[in-house]
Amino acid sequence: MDPGLPVLLLRTDRNRFHHGSLGAIRSLGRAGVPVHAMLEDRASPASRSRYLYRGHPWGPPAERPAELAAHLHRIAERIGGPALLLPVDDAGALFVAEHAEALASAFVFPRQDRDVPRRVADKSQLIAALREHGVPCPQSRTPRGAADVEDAAAELGLPLIAKWARPWRLPPGMRSTTVAHTLDEAYRLFAAGLRRDPDGGAGPLILQRRIPPDGGDWFFHGYFDASLDCLFGATGRKHLAHPPQAGHTVAGEWARNPELERLAVRTAQLMGCRGPVDLDFRFDAGTGAYHLLDFNPRLGAQFRLFTDRRGLDLVRVLHLDQSGRDVPPALPAFGRRLLVENHYLRQTLGRPLLRAGTLRPLREADELAWYAGDDLPPFLAMGGQSVLRAAGGARGRTPRPAGR
Repeated sequence: MDPGLPVLLLRTDRNRFHHGSLGAIRSLGRAGVPVHAMLEDRASPASRSRYLYRGHPWGPPAERPAELAAHLHRIAERIGGPALLLPVDDAGALFVAEHAEALASAFVFPRQDRDVPRRVADKSQLIAALREHGVPCPQSRTPRGAADVEDAAAELGLPLIAKWARPWRLPPGMRSTTVAHTLDEAYRLFAAGLRRDPDGGAGPLILQRRIPPDGGDWFFHGYFDASLDCLFGATGRKHLAHPPQAGHTVAGEWARNPELERLAVRTAQLMGCRGPVDLDFRFDAGTGAYHLLDFNPRLGAQFRLFTDRRGLDLVRVLHLDQSGRDVPPALPAFGRRLLVENHYLRQTLGRPLLRAGTLRPLREADELAWYAGDDLPPFLAMGGQSVLRAAGGARGRTPRPAGR
């Protein structure tokens, strides 16, 4: 690793519990790379990490690109030289691609066609592109009125998967993806979108056929260089998600799946994506095909699951490639397990039949999102804030759900 190339983490979504940010800070910091990060405030658990070189003030939203670019340039001046800019959410990835020229004098990052990240992050555009290229994806409908919601339920069946096309534009408190078990739930989601997002910034609402989970939920993380070659790719199986069956990985395992890896690599190359990517799939046992559910043109929060036997992971691959160093072949650690403690305990402690074995997966995980023996303060801060959040909910206040 090149300690002369510092890293700046760019996050635009206010989420103190974003464990992917902490994972990047720890991975690069342990390798001797100075890691800077834009953080909400000093209460952010990641700000307590011994591997964070320096925290910087929160910036303007990506919807004000000139102001955000100016803020990043001021941070670059404090850093004192070119830095690797690493977005960890969709809005940040879109901003970097679409304003690359304004950032190039102060930062290095994978360069790509400016419209590519938006084409895959916007679920309406993604569905159209997948159909064009013949990549399997669930049947979907985009309702324009209440009658369309009923037609979609009749054609696709219940329960339905309801998702917003541009989740990074959602107002606080709205989930990007929800399982609608009844027609009334689908109606309510459609109406809530019109009421809480009247300008349609996050819309439209997309209703998709729910593929039964019998074949399992899968995901792929990869890194693609300037020539669209995959320098690092891995497939994982999602054992538990938050929210259930419609969210990010809470418990996952590195699982060998050459067929899915080939499909994921081909899909990313067809879309023209460079840099880190995070794709979600579900296997349809009825048709024998993997269906692409989601495509994130940036680092996935659970990337530390895919740490190979020599310690190579996606952020280290990114840093090696962008600093002009060779990336060695990965030495896969199949069977490696990751668990996100706060979301896992939130889902399991309330289930009486699971209480007796609740702690076993925590003990057996190879990687925990928050706990690390060499970096305890972020874990302690997360735990304390989780208790306060739970207490607030018990008093009738509804905390904002953690983002993906």
